[in-house]
Amino acid sequence: MNKKLHKILIIGCPGSGKSTFARKLRDQRRLPLYYLDQVWHKPDQTNISKEEFIQRQKEMIKQEEWIIDGNYLTTLELRLTACDTVFFLDLPNDVCFESVRNRIGQAREDMPWVEETFDEEFQQWILDFPTKQRPEIIELLKKYEKGKQIIVFHTRKEVEAYFAHQLTS
Repeated sequence: MNKKLHKILIIGCPGSGKSTFARKLRDQRRLPLYYLDQVWHKPDQTNISKEEFIQRQKEMIKQEEWIIDGNYLTTLELRLTACDTVFFLDLPNDVCFESVRNRIGQAREDMPWVEETFDEEFQQWILDFPTKQRPEIIELLKKYEKGKQIIVFHTRKEVEAYFAHQLTS
């Protein structure tokens, strides 16, 4: 199962545990980790241009090895063409919602600022994820599945079991 794992995407709803998973995988595999939220967002809570965002991802995927954490559906196809492995954290919406609520006010390595509130727009985005973003992700995964290792987790226990298995392999 771990023959590839050199060019890795980690995708899923906000709060699914993507960044935590990415850090564990980085520490285990010793691969460079890129957080798309850190690329897209500036510390002043504005963002870079779409062109620069695309260009920076093109530079990332030219590397021999990497982990990229983040969805950004507008550029997911670019990353899917280059990766060898995808981890999709497809956890229940209520789990994701609660995780985001619990991290408000905490500094995070994957974000250039500390979220002080759980704003309504972001709440709605999470609530809409299963019906809006998830179907697009599934469609793209099917389109690009050939020659790729795609691993889907539905629970936190599955994620924990994956790492437990890696430690014993």
